[in-house]
Amino acid sequence: MPENTPRTPDSHDESFGGVPARGATPAPRADHGSHSAKRTRNPVFGWLKEIAVVVIIAIVLSFLIKTFLFRAFYIPSESMVNTLETDDRIFVNLLVPEPFGLSHGDVVVFRDTKGWLPAAPDKAAAGPLGAIQEGLAFVGLLPDTSQQHLVKRVIGLPGDHVQCCSPEGQVMVNGEPLDETYINPAEIPQVSPFDVVVPEGKVWVMGDNRNHSADSRAHLDTDGGFVDMADIEGRASVIAWPLNRLNILGNYPEVFENVPAP
Repeated sequence: MPENTPRTPDSHDESFGGVPARGATPAPRADHGSHSAKRTRNPVFGWLKEIAVVVIIAIVLSFLIKTFLFRAFYIPSESMVNTLETDDRIFVNLLVPEPFGLSHGDVVVFRDTKGWLPAAPDKAAAGPLGAIQEGLAFVGLLPDTSQQHLVKRVIGLPGDHVQCCSPEGQVMVNGEPLDETYINPAEIPQVSPFDVVVPEGKVWVMGDNRNHSADSRAHLDTDGGFVDMADIEGRASVIAWPLNRLNILGNYPEVFENVPAP
């Protein structure tokens, strides 16, 4: 027989291809222990692990969204009635004013760096509950309850000439009187004369509830009543709570469509 002819099994082979030959005694299998073979995974541990992973992912995503996209705030006053009611929860678009610019009529939340508000007492809960609330607000799972933020509507952009009032009592921007349909209809706004030109990097803001809003008009002696663009957290986009007030906040472009460029 040639040397390279494949060998075939016969009665003298112990095995061929892993199959015991006839008459051969099978080798005993290794016993890894009946205890480890029967050991099962604790389903409670697996469930808790899955819950922990979901919670961690939710916290990370919430923190990223709160840092770069949207942030939740609550409304502490009546200065924007009827647009916003006291204790409304809103989502603020952090991409405005950078990289996307502001428009006339935008509702904005801004930090009170000029002392428009009195010092607020610390209302945070004490002890572990307070720490948990602060932590959840930090990562974005609870709205920011800081009382050193304000929310108003942008009336004047850099370069605009804003004044009050026209013969009909209307605010004017660059000589164009505004028909401000967002103003609280429950009261006729009191006339509060002013005449300003908005500097670069600043805006002029007013509340929709004109008779109950300490806005730019009330702070002419503090940097002319202007708000720094750098202090703006973002544009209020959505009323998220309570659910019966769920709504998208608009900037009423029709009110400003005839305003000429400065």
